[in-house]
Amino acid sequence: MRRRPATDLISPARRLRKHSTDAERRIWRLLRENFREWRFRRQVPLRTFIVDFASHPAKLVIEADGGHHGGDADIQRDRLLADEGYGVLRFWNHDVLGNSEGVSLKIAAALHERHPHPNPPPSRGRE
Repeated sequence: MRRRPATDLISPARRLRKHSTDAERRIWRLLRENFREWRFRRQVPLRTFIVDFASHPAKLVIEADGGHHGGDADIQRDRLLADEGYGVLRFWNHDVLGNSEGVSLKIAAALHERHPHPNPPPSRGRE
């Protein structure tokens, strides 16, 4: 059964979308240009908090973290998201801004790991 986000998170999520950081804008551009088929959304209310980016079909959350992240609260959030079936990728803001290609490759690897291609290409040889 799908859970509805807490209604008190909708307005803050909208506000966060309007006031994105440089790193969040960079990731959003990467997701739109390279991973459109996974239908990522920005500032998504999940459970009792708002995640930076989420793809419900891929069950993947991406967080752009500044200096105030990385503690016990993030570990707890990641655990709750894992209980919902989501994987979590975290990138430091300076990595996003300084190495966008590397970030894109890690996202691609995580998507492939979570959802390997279900149909391998047919073999050319005859049986």
